[in-house]
Amino acid sequence: MDFHFNLDLLANYKSPTQRARVLTEDWVARNMYCPICGRPHIGKYENNHPVGDFFCEHCAADFELKSKQTARFPQIINDGAYEKMISRITSMRNPNFFFLSYADNEVRNLVLVPNHFFTPTIIEKRNPLGENARRAGWVGCNINISSVPESGRIFIVRNQLEIDHDIVRAQYAKIKGLQTKSIESRGWLMDTLHCVERIPNRDFNLDEIYAFEEELKLKHPENNFIKDKLRQQLQYLRDKGFIEFVGRGRYRKI
Repeated sequence: MDFHFNLDLLANYKSPTQRARVLTEDWVARNMYCPICGRPHIGKYENNHPVGDFFCEHCAADFELKSKQTARFPQIINDGAYEKMISRITSMRNPNFFFLSYADNEVRNLVLVPNHFFTPTIIEKRNPLGENARRAGWVGCNINISSVPESGRIFIVRNQLEIDHDIVRAQYAKIKGLQTKSIESRGWLMDTLHCVERIPNRDFNLDEIYAFEEELKLKHPENNFIKDKLRQQLQYLRDKGFIEFVGRGRYRKI
């Protein structure tokens, strides 16, 4: 995998946004395999395609690319219109996401976030543009990658080290079982998993997971039975092999 951008492509582009898009999309098109099925190459959609930027002919997966100029992997990435993003990630064909960071015209990090780890709670709504702005009233968004459970952040390139393809595919295969048909179920499952991962010890109890109750109330104000919902999600995570029930309200991460 070559981490360098093809700077020869920039001759006809002056806008920094366009230049970044051309360079990063070209790099992915030249270097990326399908991290889901392992096909050696993925295809590129035409610009502004409604379902994503890239696709796999073999497994029909769609991928959207987001990039940021920074040597470290970013926690927050600015994105486009808030309502459009919410509509996309809650649709039945929401894409998987590639998050790419670069510096000095070289790729530094590339992370896959599978589509079933994307929920409205990780999309931050920005303030509307002021009345004097060219697009007055327009509302953008930020993608808070730090709110995605660690299990759903699969590194393909980390600090300019390519991760073995088999490891990447194995990580995806492990979390594939967390797919749900309902966006509400997806949101609760991902939020619970994120809380479990934030508990520092491998063994934990219900009181430690209940400590996130107030935080989850803000994310799910329509639910008045947070503790009941948490216990339900812990059972689901147990059934999927992410945690095991030790006994008497105690669990262990696997």
